[in-house]
Amino acid sequence: MKVAIIICDRYKTCAGGKCFRALQNREGAFDRYAADEPLEIAGYTSCGGCPGGNIEYSPEEMKKNGVDVIHFATGFLVGYPPCPHIIHFKDFIESRYGIPVVTGTHPIPQKYLLEHEKLGTWNDPEWEKLLEPVMGTEEMRKAYD
Repeated sequence: MKVAIIICDRYKTCAGGKCFRALQNREGAFDRYAADEPLEIAGYTSCGGCPGGNIEYSPEEMKKNGVDVIHFATGFLVGYPPCPHIIHFKDFIESRYGIPVVTGTHPIPQKYLLEHEKLGTWNDPEWEKLLEPVMGTEEMRKAYD
């Protein structure tokens, strides 16, 4: 299985440590893959900055490189504010390139969950669906703080 990760451009200097740890350990949104299923990172880039100029073109290269699925990094969900374009990005990539998109990589750190609950950021059924792959347990979220 060839996987690509697209990160929010505000985190463009991120080395991907939590994402790669979650992939290796099959945690967060990567728990959908069996532990014995080989996963290969075949693409890693940023969205290109608001409003996501790289979203239009980078999946084409990823598809040429055999990517089976694209994960949007958890930063799209937990940043302040969360990405206002995430649903459009997901819909566009799936429609144009036929590559499934998973929202999230590593589990949401507990500190972000608590802050967003306080702010009411995710009080919407659409956000619940987007967050589901990376919600995990409290213990898992604390391990990613």
